Amino acid sequence: MIIDGLQCGHFDRQAFSSLQKAGVGGVVVTCGFWEGAVESLDSLAKWRDLVRENSDIAEIATTADAVRRIGGEGKVAIILGFQNANLFEGRIRFVELFAELGVRVVQLTYNNQNELGGSCYEAEDSGLARFGKEVVREMNRAGILVDCSHVGDRTTLDAIEVSEKPIAVTHANARSLFDHKRNKSDDVLKALKETGGVIGCAAYRNITGDEYCKSIEAWCGMVARTVEIAGVDSVAIGTDRSHNFTAPDYAWMRQGRWTRGIDYGAGSAARPGKAPPPDWFQTVEDIQVIPDGLRKVGFSEEEVEKITHKNWLRLYEATFRTTREEN
Repeated sequence: MIIDGLQCGHFDRQAFSSLQKAGVGGVVVTCGFWEGAVESLDSLAKWRDLVRENSDIAEIATTADAVRRIGGEGKVAIILGFQNANLFEGRIRFVELFAELGVRVVQLTYNNQNELGGSCYEAEDSGLARFGKEVVREMNRAGILVDCSHVGDRTTLDAIEVSEKPIAVTHANARSLFDHKRNKSDDVLKALKETGGVIGCAAYRNITGDEYCKSIEAWCGMVARTVEIAGVDSVAIGTDRSHNFTAPDYAWMRQGRWTRGIDYGAGSAARPGKAPPPDWFQTVEDIQVIPDGLRKVGFSEEEVEKITHKNWLRLYEATFRTTREEN
């Protein structure tokens, strides 16, 4: 089984079917980027409808056991996540409310500084704010996994220190392997290793680099070098694959409501639009080549299982809200 720590875009039956055919038993989906509470509620309602309409191949999962069961039945476990904390709207009690609605992963910041802390694109990372510390503790209590993928390094290290549970970097790479603001320092990766956290290695060209996108062996070689830094128990998959995105979607994702100007996100003026997928990852179903790719670069079967799904399951077990019902 493969668990993908982060995907985004407009999912439909074809997306679910492709993931199912590729052996993806679980995926964290992006329910929002800049949306506030009401818009986030609307997104969650639409996700419930979408999954209900495709219940023969997909099911929402809120526990690690549910991910195991759904994936074991040959369906895709949908884990509801947000790439920003805007859904809380500065209200600490909203954390628990959204947890009760099934949200299991929330990124502290997206591409901008917010009231919780600093993003990776700020000239100076402020660190985790007082409110950010309260939110991290409340997410721990409510059973939502803390994600620091787009978060600045100082804020990420603060979150690791404050959190009573291990955290995630669901979709990024090691900055020492590809120098990009969106990627994480070795200090962050080592802190994840020391605290039981997990980084999901991304397959998004803008933060992976052309060299590691040339072949599955090259990308898995990058994973192997990440393991040398963070350890095999703290490395997993977080492709950052998008589904059915159009130009307006990229504009919203990068510019939101915060600027009238152009922002390229992880792109650049030289590469402003949609980044081409890796050469080995032209279709969603191509994700199925990852296990064999890992074996080819020297990982044992036990290590392949950890990277493809067991590390995520361990982290979900440690952090997700538990309920009386399995799902």
